[in-house]
This record gives sequence, C-alpha cells and structure tokens, in this order.
Amino acid sequence: MSDLPSTPLTATCHCGAVALEVRLIDGPNAPRKCDCSYCRRRPAAVVSAPLDGVRVIKGADHLSEYTWGTHTARHYFCKTCGIYMYHRRRSNPNEFGVNLYCIDGMEPKAFEPVHWNDGVNHPSDT
Repeated sequence: MSDLPSTPLTATCHCGAVALEVRLIDGPNAPRKCDCSYCRRRPAAVVSAPLDGVRVIKGADHLSEYTWGTHTARHYFCKTCGIYMYHRRRSNPNEFGVNLYCIDGMEPKAFEPVHWNDGVNHPSDT
C-alpha cells in the first residue's frame, strides 16, 4: 500500500450493489472535472487515488467497464444503477480518478467551484 492515510473511505453506487474502499492521494482536495467527449456527458467531480488505493469490497460482478480510443482510460460503473464509480486515468495510468460524489459523507456543494481540465485537447492525443 502507498503512503496514504490509514483510514480508508467508502464509496458506493446509488443502488448499493457496488462498494469501494478508497484511499486518496490528497484526501478529497482538488476535485476536478474533464470536458473530453466522454466526461462532458457525465460531469462527475473526481479525486485522485493510486492504483493500490481503490479496492472493490462489494459487487465486483456488478461493475462494467467502458473504454474507447487509446483504451488507456478505463471507466467503471455499476451495471445495475449506471453510476460511474472510478476510472483508470489516461493522463496518469498510475492513478484512478474516483467519483467524489460516490464517497460516503462528501457534500458536493462544499467543493464548488470544481476545476475543469481540458480533456478535449489532451496531450496524450497529440
């Protein structure tokens, strides 16, 4: 495990079929959204976790994966309720982006305004 806080957070989908144990790199600080062709259609704010910082603790069989283009980014969502949970990043494949709004106890309004990343003009696409 990385040098992360010892107390993990729990993230759940809407229907409760999927639960994650999450250890964030910098807590829920610096959430961001992306305007790439996929993310603009589901503008969830994400926070960063290392690859060893996300563990499915319930409902792995309820997760579906979506990928396209370079297939570097891998987006995972609950196939029952459709909620986006987390994704392996295209910008940094050594990290996951975790849907801040799925983390238990987070109040979305407390993080406004959320920074937007330019996913349309992503450096990995050049």
